[in-house]
Amino acid sequence: MPQPLAPRPQSVSTSGGAGGGTLAVLLAGGKGSRLHELTASECKPALFFAGNRRIVDFALANALRSGLHEMIACTQYRPETLTRHLQGPWGAAFGAAGGRLDIAHGPEVAGHSEGYLGTADAVMRNIPAIDARAPRHVVVMAADHVCQIDFRPMIETHVASGAEATVAAHVVPRSSGSEFGILGADARGRATGFVEKPSDPPGMPEDPAYALASMGIYVFNWPWLRARLLADAADAGSGHDFGHDILPAAVREGVVGLWRLAAQGADAAGGTDAAQGAGCARPYWRDVGTLDSYRVTQLDFTCAALPCAMPESVLPQAGAALAPSAGPRPRGGLRPGAAWPGPWPDESVILPGGSVASGARVTRAIVAPGAHVPSGLVIGEDAQEDARWFRRSAGGTVLVTRAMLARREAQAARPVPVRLPAALLRPRSVGAV
Repeated sequence: MPQPLAPRPQSVSTSGGAGGGTLAVLLAGGKGSRLHELTASECKPALFFAGNRRIVDFALANALRSGLHEMIACTQYRPETLTRHLQGPWGAAFGAAGGRLDIAHGPEVAGHSEGYLGTADAVMRNIPAIDARAPRHVVVMAADHVCQIDFRPMIETHVASGAEATVAAHVVPRSSGSEFGILGADARGRATGFVEKPSDPPGMPEDPAYALASMGIYVFNWPWLRARLLADAADAGSGHDFGHDILPAAVREGVVGLWRLAAQGADAAGGTDAAQGAGCARPYWRDVGTLDSYRVTQLDFTCAALPCAMPESVLPQAGAALAPSAGPRPRGGLRPGAAWPGPWPDESVILPGGSVASGARVTRAIVAPGAHVPSGLVIGEDAQEDARWFRRSAGGTVLVTRAMLARREAQAARPVPVRLPAALLRPRSVGAV
């Protein structure tokens, strides 16, 4: 029977190192298969987002703003660009804050090419590195979400509740709930149920049209998590994953608390309905794991009022390297910068290194790095034609890559065989003289 979460008063420290603070572990090894060709040669956290920024920048900035200056970043799939990015301005920023950003590459840590076997295995394999810092709490966070979050209220809630683990949660439409781990909760803020990416997501009792989704951010008491990870590693039937293995068992035991992102807005006691530090109207969190969400979320950043603070705001010396080039941001689309020739592509995202020629018409598209849309080409207006040459999502987003354009051009240049009428091909008889 689940045991009640007894309050456990203690001081909260986000500083790492010896002294029992909080260590951040960044899970940055994902491929992002639902982004298809965009992640064929690049891991999802390293993809461009809102100009020259990378998706991972938001998680890194959130950690620094929250005083989490000690971090281990677990990498795996296609880590080259991500590693250089982490070792560049972000490594310097963590060092300037008195902390350290270490990179733990799966195949190197595990000692075999397969690397980490799952999200829980990634943390388990780094137990020696975590023990060396002697943290009291460990914050495990995803590297591929776009959000603004202060982890300090979450850590404080975790400590006050007496929970062994606390999950950050956000309300999402039930129609999109199958993309997330879905939680159930009681009036005390304790998790009562958890199912990973269900085909039929359960709605919230107070509003069945919505579901309570896990944000992929967890706070753990390190001694408890350490023991669970070792037990999970010894379980041959486990997938070694937080969402499928660690959390469901912990929820059944009644040791998991919930922390809702919305509590920092209008729902917070004595609080105001404003996002942290950016003057935003609502807390902001987006999973950009599909082509539709990747495109639409970037369009949020073309508005005059940004949806959340930009990551370079914590990099006073090197932030310019993340920001897009100077220039106007046309409404309805996003591009790297500089003056744009001709009409602006509608509701489209032109990633750095991509371009659209004057005379082309592009709607609801993602133009990948290296893709150059030629004059006269129309994309996004004919679903059948789009699907013939490009990748078109169920939501109508069209992904355009250099290889797709080359295939289309090669097909158009292929000689068309001439078919002669059958009468002309019939052998002619020679009559007698």
